[in-house]
Amino acid sequence: MEYLEFEKPIEELDRNYEECIKVAEKTGVKIQSACEKIRKEIERKLKDIYKNLTPWQRVQVSRHPDRPYTLDYIAAIAGDTFFELHGDRQYGDDKAMVGGLGKIDDQTFMLIGMQKGRNTKERRYRRFGMPNPEGYRKALRLMKLAERYRIPVVTLIDTPGAYPGIEAEERGQGEAIARNIMEMSQLETPTIVTIIGEGASGGALGIGVGDRVMMMENTWYSVIAPESCSSILWRSWEFKEKAAEALKLTAKDMKKLGLIDEIIPEPVGGAHRDWDTAFANWKTAVLKAYKDLKDVPAEKLIAKRTEKFNKFGVWKE
Repeated sequence: MEYLEFEKPIEELDRNYEECIKVAEKTGVKIQSACEKIRKEIERKLKDIYKNLTPWQRVQVSRHPDRPYTLDYIAAIAGDTFFELHGDRQYGDDKAMVGGLGKIDDQTFMLIGMQKGRNTKERRYRRFGMPNPEGYRKALRLMKLAERYRIPVVTLIDTPGAYPGIEAEERGQGEAIARNIMEMSQLETPTIVTIIGEGASGGALGIGVGDRVMMMENTWYSVIAPESCSSILWRSWEFKEKAAEALKLTAKDMKKLGLIDEIIPEPVGGAHRDWDTAFANWKTAVLKAYKDLKDVPAEKLIAKRTEKFNKFGVWKE
């Protein structure tokens, strides 16, 4: 496991705990009490560290290389029932955006999300989770397919932003994202948005309009990344921590501002330390949201969704 700078006090304890377990298994010596004592110390330290995280530290947690990605959630929760669908029927199949049909318990969902890579080869293949226009058009195609059969849509957002390359602009990146926002606002089926990692800029908004918008506890959602904000305002990345504080991008900030509906709790120490608990909490939140939405008529869903997003922001006349 990789450790972030502020997680360093845990590293040695983790190593001691692993050695304790190995010794107990190898020698048969009953040292469970000693191992349990170390485990409890790890849990105590993690609680102390994670209850006082700064916004910038939460950004770092959201990017942790051991954190579960979209396909990890889908594999754990939908399993063999997931059937991936490909292509936008216009240009190609964007590997940074994945989607398809899958069951959570006995209910079929259209599951759509950004996918990052674990190693250099995968990251290049997935473009670090930054979709091209065809990715957003594929996502919209799948949403419209789900709408036709009244299948609920669940999106999993984890992107540093839409792909910024020239070819993306040539193929209409801005139009693709804008069309998704417009179409999602009028989608005639329950739509649940979950932010499982980074939620940056229009890249996130392209699949971010829904009846319920929820964030995992250690994620962020903002119009711009802290580094980019720092480079624009201060001409340097050195002020990224200050930018993260000013942007109010954490799940708590978003909930306080009324921009999201719910915060999904993560295990102590973040989702990267305990995938199973993170998956279970995400699944519980999604199923609860669907239960609240499934019997609402389409016209009422659209009306309430529109009203919800129209309330965003503060203005004077």
